[in-house]
Amino acid sequence: MKYVMGVDLGTSAVKVLLLNQEGEVIREAAKSYPSIQKKSGYSEQNPEEWVEKTILAIKEITAGLDPEGIEGISFSGQMHGLVLLDCNHQVLRDAILWNDTRTTKQCRDIYELVGEKRLLDIAKNPALEGFTLPKLLWVKEHEPEIYESAAVFLLPKDYLRYCLTGEIHTEFSDAAGTLLLNISEKEWSREICEAVGVDIRLCPPLIESSDFTGCLMPDIAHQTGLSDQVKVFAGGADNACGAIGSGILEEGKTLCSIGTSGVVLSYEESNQRDFAGRVHYFNHGKENAYYTMGVTLAAGHSLSWFKDIFAADEHFDDLLKGLAAVPIGANGLLFTPYISGERTPHADAVIRGSFIGMDTSHKKIDFVRAVIEGITFSLNESVEIIRESGKKIDSIISIGGGAKNEEWLQIQADIFNAKIVKLTSEQGPGVGAAMLAAYGCGWYSSLSKCSQVFTQVAETYEPIKENVEKYKELYSLYKLIYQKTKGLNASLNRFRH
Repeated sequence: MKYVMGVDLGTSAVKVLLLNQEGEVIREAAKSYPSIQKKSGYSEQNPEEWVEKTILAIKEITAGLDPEGIEGISFSGQMHGLVLLDCNHQVLRDAILWNDTRTTKQCRDIYELVGEKRLLDIAKNPALEGFTLPKLLWVKEHEPEIYESAAVFLLPKDYLRYCLTGEIHTEFSDAAGTLLLNISEKEWSREICEAVGVDIRLCPPLIESSDFTGCLMPDIAHQTGLSDQVKVFAGGADNACGAIGSGILEEGKTLCSIGTSGVVLSYEESNQRDFAGRVHYFNHGKENAYYTMGVTLAAGHSLSWFKDIFAADEHFDDLLKGLAAVPIGANGLLFTPYISGERTPHADAVIRGSFIGMDTSHKKIDFVRAVIEGITFSLNESVEIIRESGKKIDSIISIGGGAKNEEWLQIQADIFNAKIVKLTSEQGPGVGAAMLAAYGCGWYSSLSKCSQVFTQVAETYEPIKENVEKYKELYSLYKLIYQKTKGLNASLNRFRH
């Protein structure tokens, strides 16, 4: 039997999947690593932790297997992170992650230097704190010695792949999240680089997600238990791989993925659509394709935060027990998931979350329901924007943490007013990475052919008309909270440490 491996380098852990030619997940392993938060709004990780934990996870999976049977490996990775390497390709500082919000000034600088409209014309996305270019400019301003020592920057999964193969590349789906890529032309933008004073030579070589990037270095093969002849492929950004792994490979397909962050993603064939920066517009992992995407910064993270603070000793399954018995609206309780700021539709690093309507009758499960409804309301704002562009969304594939609970799947159907499709495997990014390896190895003639084997529907959830109407009323109240609390949060910001 032949196998491929998908490595999903997430924010809190690396997950490695081993799939056979029928698209079945045969083995999986996960290893967690910490984040470093030196100040409020800062979020960093040690890139060496990614490498160490990935090697351990692969070693766990390959134990007892014939290494010659594993033909290919590819990667999915957290977007926007900044890894700086010197001329000897040594790491110069800890990686600055996608959810780091220290770069508000640098975002303003980008608009002044490039022009807001021109930036949208080229990079198709607004200047937001999470993107890579603002981080690069922050290092240039605050750590000039490190910046001057930099020879190249990499995205997180590209650094991991470099450590396994010794080859430096990035690919279009991840490069699209830097603000340095000309999305339509599929090349680094010399115009943006010159405007902001970044040497274009810091940008790594560009390739396609399914391109072969080399084989494992012998010492890595020895440590992992893999053959040094295993083929390594470029991979893609986590959301691009999530789209591939969920079959979002043709017009009309839409995805909702709830992980640490949450995304609503819709396939696009054209590179010329204009959303005026209201949603993100990125290159797909499929060649010459694109996708629009709205982001909730703290989706699953809002629920895990609540659990860690108020139910640390409970398993998630126990935390969600009784969820279905709580009425729509959580007995008059609303939650906004702005605990890390927000991305879509409010590009606001200062806004913070709220519980609205608390009283002494509320129980813990009411708060849990309010958190889940609030996350889904936030994602619905992205669905609404994409629909307003003229797209019909009547069916959405749901993956990630939000696809693991039946009641949450029904809540998605009712709030989105669309059929929700649950797949047999909700691990979209890891499966998508494995599919890129399978396609790269020549198992299938296209990613679409591969998807017909690797993605299967498990269940569907239809919207319930009565629930849809109740949620429409609640949603209109939810949307008021941002404007009502924006000024308060801006005033509170100086008290945060």
